[in-house]
Amino acid sequence: MSEEINKPEEMNTNTSAESKWYVVHTYSGYENKVKANIEKTVENRGMQHLIHEVSVPLQDVVEIKDGQKKTVQRKVFPGYVLLKMIMTDETWYIVRNTRGVTSFVGPGSKPVPLTDAEVYAMGIGGEVENLNVELGDSVRIASGPFANSVGVIQEINTNKRTVVVSLSIFGRETPVELDFAQIDKI
Repeated sequence: MSEEINKPEEMNTNTSAESKWYVVHTYSGYENKVKANIEKTVENRGMQHLIHEVSVPLQDVVEIKDGQKKTVQRKVFPGYVLLKMIMTDETWYIVRNTRGVTSFVGPGSKPVPLTDAEVYAMGIGGEVENLNVELGDSVRIASGPFANSVGVIQEINTNKRTVVVSLSIFGRETPVELDFAQIDKI
């Protein structure tokens, strides 16, 4: 029984458990190396049934600078790698001891899985909505403090499910970040 006390509660040895998303903190700039190392270890040890996906979320951000549209790819969470896995002693050990990993996100050594709401908000693990608007389109704000205002789309971030809309507030053009559900195409 004393062996069980030292194990984090989330860990189990039941491989039929449902996989969940976990977050690991990495050294700055090591996200892609950590991802590659974990994927290689999973392949070498035949652990595809336990560690299903390793992700460094990137976002395509479309910016308008000097009248030119430019697509820039950025890390959504610098210094973090997301893993969809079944937490066992073995998977915990392999991930935790991967070069570049500093820790799992959670109190102490106890990894805490992301909630369904957090996974949805991050735009991972599911379908990303396809918005029927483009840069420069005029949209009406459907809800929120700017309801019924009209603005022009400056940026679209499909991973976060947001857009940046330029609104005229007190006679000045002001960029406002809004959720996809808050806008209607005109």
